Amino acid sequence: MSDPQILETPQGRRIAYHLTPGDGPCVVFLGGLKSDMEGTKAVHLEAWCAAQGRAFLRFDYSGHGQSSGTFEEGCIGDWAEDTAAAITTLTTGKVIPVGSSMGGWQSLLFCRAHPERVAGLVTIAAAPDFTEDGYWASFTDAQKATLERDGQIAMPSDYMEPYIITKRLVDDGRNQLVLRDPLPLPFAVRCLQGTADTAVSTETAVRLLNHADSPDMRLLLVKDADHRFSDGPCLALIEQAVTDVIAAAG
Repeated sequence: MSDPQILETPQGRRIAYHLTPGDGPCVVFLGGLKSDMEGTKAVHLEAWCAAQGRAFLRFDYSGHGQSSGTFEEGCIGDWAEDTAAAITTLTTGKVIPVGSSMGGWQSLLFCRAHPERVAGLVTIAAAPDFTEDGYWASFTDAQKATLERDGQIAMPSDYMEPYIITKRLVDDGRNQLVLRDPLPLPFAVRCLQGTADTAVSTETAVRLLNHADSPDMRLLLVKDADHRFSDGPCLALIEQAVTDVIAAAG
């Protein structure tokens, strides 16, 4: 495995990335919370794009993987800045974000801020607004009091070890919400969601579908697929979704 290259962002964070040159639009993989660019989906998409001669970018947000910082220091807005810096600095022309879980929220933030750079969008178990609608909405009064008092709280996960949720993450998340205001997505969008996902509900996927304004937006529900969405059939569905939005972009 080759060592990543490093991008220093305008905020002084050091972002590790792998960029595969090729034809555009460049496919950009945006990973989930506490995941990294060495995950199954990211590496599979890289090989698939390389086989087609298509440009591909994967990177680690700050506090993730091989990038600088710690997870507990970060928040949605920081990772949105990392995403914008990586895409605007390392790619030219239009891109196709492929956002997984929290990366789905990140992809929507990028699309809202830079629609002129986006040829199409693919989301996988997208988790927009999860700090508010998932964490904060489900916290007990005691947990909310702990968060206010201690500035953080430990959260269990079905997919990894418990992780620390900070007050900064929750507070900043309120400034990054995408399901409260109009969300124009003026390009083809394909959303993939497993029905056995215990981290992101099908209701969230339907809410995003109903809320966004797109001329060509489709949601595919996959029976019994879980949040990882990374077995052979699911990877093939991701490939097909990317192919679809490339074709729609002409």
